[in-house]
Amino acid sequence: MGPLAGYKVIELAGIGPGPFCGMMLADMGAEVIRVDRPSNDSQRRIDVLTRGRKSIAVDLKSAEGKEVILRLCEGADVIFEGFRPGVTERLGLGPEDVWQRNPKLVYGRMTGWGQDGPMANAAGHDINYISLSGALHAIGNKGGKPVPPLNLVGDFGGGGMFLAYGIVCALLEAQKSGNGQVIDTSMVDGASVLMSMFFTMQAAGIWSAERANNMLDGGAHFYDTYETSDGKYISLGSIEPQFYALLMEKAELDPAVFGKQLERGRWPEMKEALAEVIRQKTRAEWCEIMEGTDVCFAPVLALTEVAEHPHNQARKTFIEMDGVLQPAPAPRFSRTEPEATHSSRLAGEDTRVVLAAAGYSDDEIDSLVEAGAVSLAAG
Repeated sequence: MGPLAGYKVIELAGIGPGPFCGMMLADMGAEVIRVDRPSNDSQRRIDVLTRGRKSIAVDLKSAEGKEVILRLCEGADVIFEGFRPGVTERLGLGPEDVWQRNPKLVYGRMTGWGQDGPMANAAGHDINYISLSGALHAIGNKGGKPVPPLNLVGDFGGGGMFLAYGIVCALLEAQKSGNGQVIDTSMVDGASVLMSMFFTMQAAGIWSAERANNMLDGGAHFYDTYETSDGKYISLGSIEPQFYALLMEKAELDPAVFGKQLERGRWPEMKEALAEVIRQKTRAEWCEIMEGTDVCFAPVLALTEVAEHPHNQARKTFIEMDGVLQPAPAPRFSRTEPEATHSSRLAGEDTRVVLAAAGYSDDEIDSLVEAGAVSLAAG
């Protein structure tokens, strides 16, 4: 039983950061009921982001469907959504609507730009949101264009994870006040917070706006990735002097070339020389020399390799459910161990179970299905 066992969450289905938040809460033991649109998507089972919760398919535009959600909210602790601002209000499912049924309900909102501001109603994606935070500008090759860091910084780090954090904060506050509140989670805001350390470095005068010209963006020879003789890669992060000294020892680097670690003007020259050294051995050979030492070293693993690494195996960092390799729940807890309980449900697979638990009779459920207000999973 995870640390959120006993909490009930209503998730109005969305994409990307919303499902990620729902996965995090479900992994921690919360009962998460995902409100889906009717769908016959047979690939749903492999969707890691929607693991661990029940699915009920509801027509939110019907009066009966809206009433189903409001009734579920009466017994819930949290509801969250990822629509554009004002959509749930128009559906009759906004904060004021649900608080009439349950004033203690925490109401999470997930958008890219936030609930207000001149861009609040514009479409966007991760790449756009992290553009406004300064994160995208900072990532890329020297003299090149900004490079998207997948959609990790906006959607998942700055979005879904911040929403989950906000929900838990609001739950703690509601225990004291007895009142719910809205969590306005913006991916621009979240990605900006993730950049906090770089604002510190900018204020200290040690951050350059030129890409790959800084210690942590690939500008330094001791903090970068390098290709090995077999076409694979390793990563080095030998920032501290004692770690850099160990790098020089393990890689047998010439002090005449590499001795002055922080001489920024020579970083490009030292990087080229270090790249030539690393190219002399395979990734496995460098692992044998450096892995597990204080060099700050790791092999760069593909998704197809991560589950085989001894450290990941020892910590059970990855699990497999229904043939799908996926990350195990994190973080770890000493007593209330989190668990990924089951793979994604088909849309509407738990409609009957959820409604029965909310007090609906079999006849009432049949009537809702017949009216199209709710749907059952196909087959």
